[in-house]
Amino acid sequence: MGRSVVALVSGGVESLGLVVRLLRSFDRVVPVYIRCGLRWESAELWWLRRWLGELRHPRLRPLVILELPVRSIYGRHWSVGRGSVPSRTSRDAAVYLPGRNVLLLSVAAIYASQRGIGRLALGTLGSNPFGDATPRFFRQLSNSLQQALGKPIQIMTPLRRFTKAHVVGSNQPWHLTFSCLQPRGRQHCGRCNKCAERQRAFRAVEK
Repeated sequence: MGRSVVALVSGGVESLGLVVRLLRSFDRVVPVYIRCGLRWESAELWWLRRWLGELRHPRLRPLVILELPVRSIYGRHWSVGRGSVPSRTSRDAAVYLPGRNVLLLSVAAIYASQRGIGRLALGTLGSNPFGDATPRFFRQLSNSLQQALGKPIQIMTPLRRFTKAHVVGSNQPWHLTFSCLQPRGRQHCGRCNKCAERQRAFRAVEK
């Protein structure tokens, strides 16, 4: 099988940057999307499939979709409900999804270990302010997953030293990326926290 890695992906800039970077170093990159029943996933998946298709790389495997419904866990949280989402002027802490990295990485690790793959990668940036995105957290979770699965599991965060603006630099289909909390059909709403973050990154690159 050679050097293989599971890439935990969404539709956003970080995921595209992650996959492009992994394709330079690994023989086989398996993109995995975990569908949780969040309000933006239908649009996000549509755009994710588009930019994965644009890459057309021989080492890129077909997209894998795993199911992990969280409505019964999150209850009335805005991410699974119909209420208002964090606005473009909200703080980054407003978009935190409780336990998200624990859930996603655990499911991805089980999938990977069942297929003999010992590496997981995700596109966490250095600017991520949450406690479940620190190097210490990833080390500890990796150790716990290894104990639980009885197989080596390495969690990689190759974009850790970058900002979103730094990621958007090379000649890739960045215009096909998607990051929005309340899409209008398949389009960005332009008013939420994630839309504002994405717009700031593109403006920074243009300067």
